[in-house]
Amino acid sequence: MKLAAIDIGSNAIRFQISTVLDHSPQTLFKKLEYVRFPLRLGHDVFSSGRITDKSIAKFKKLMKAFRLLIELYEVDDYMFCATSAMRESENGADLVAAVKEEIGIEIHIIDGNREAEFINRAITSYLSTKTYLHIDVGGGSTELNLYVGGKKIKTRSFKVGSVRVLEHTDSPVMWQDMEHWVKSNIKKSYGKVIAVGTGGNISKIFELALTRPGKTISIKKVKQIRDMIESYTIEERIYKLQMNPDRADVIIPASNIYLKVMEWARSSTILVPEVGLKDGIIFHLYEKNILQKKIEF
Repeated sequence: MKLAAIDIGSNAIRFQISTVLDHSPQTLFKKLEYVRFPLRLGHDVFSSGRITDKSIAKFKKLMKAFRLLIELYEVDDYMFCATSAMRESENGADLVAAVKEEIGIEIHIIDGNREAEFINRAITSYLSTKTYLHIDVGGGSTELNLYVGGKKIKTRSFKVGSVRVLEHTDSPVMWQDMEHWVKSNIKKSYGKVIAVGTGGNISKIFELALTRPGKTISIKKVKQIRDMIESYTIEERIYKLQMNPDRADVIIPASNIYLKVMEWARSSTILVPEVGLKDGIIFHLYEKNILQKKIEF
């Protein structure tokens, strides 16, 4: 079975095709194709409230390219999901309708809770019965999920994201709301809180920390890496640290969001699984198709 997931984010659009390797007792997902295109829809939406004509033209070309890849790989099922920028855009719904009519692709504009639900599907295998605060920082929003005793007990989406902070369209009130949510929901009785970070920026920090997969890094180390990156110019980040241009400018605002949330939660370490929304969508499609097969039989 081949499955495709498309994450239409505020800072970039990610496309992934995976094949399912069903080897009992474990199901594995092997990545066949991955494309990350730096179309920053959040730049348009968070400053003007609309997606520009130039971005719309690029977006449609990209959707056509993804449609062709889906056909070439003979994908069995796929799902296109749009997050913060698209759902806040005045013309987002019109663009979704145009893509469906012109290209034959249905795009689902999902809310913050649905986004968090998909990402949670991808990270649960990395968690035990300890207390975790999952922090997913995107370009337009940050999703927080609190796990206690192996169960998710609280979830909330905030309009605080790396692109918003970079372009100074974030609200002090939302920062205060996020701080209050963290401090009021994390109880002393929960014990030590381990942060779980998802998103391209924390993955890059994890990579620069030279930490082995499956290990945690300390908040002190995250700050050291943040400070090191901040000492470089944008050009130096691109050439010396091998960052994409659209990563080089948002990584510091994103780092500060992770660090603030960790400080509020009194979390000294962070676990960084290499997964995100696209992986959660793949898992959702797999479950949906397996259930359908069971119904047919």
